[in-house]
Amino acid sequence: MRSHHDMGGLPAGRCEPDEHEYEMWEKRVDALMMLLSDKERQLLKVDELRRNIESLGADAYDRMGYYERWMHSISQTLIQRGVISIDELGRKMAEIEDRDERA
Repeated sequence: MRSHHDMGGLPAGRCEPDEHEYEMWEKRVDALMMLLSDKERQLLKVDELRRNIESLGADAYDRMGYYERWMHSISQTLIQRGVISIDELGRKMAEIEDRDERA
């Protein structure tokens, strides 16, 4: 059975290459991916990134952008490996939201 992310062979319209300036958070996600997947750390493997992206439900997958899917997958992999806990991630996200609201 075909999953929602698998569009191979389906009509999808024309694919227009679009060069754009990346936002800082996108650059940070890319850098985080490179750091976590380097040969020394190996805290993230490409197959884990792909598996966690593909496990997103259809609504979340379609709603999220490319780097949002990466960030979801990175955080899920780190939780699955026990590098961080859900509580730690939640506390840090709340801290950042708090900081941003005060700024």
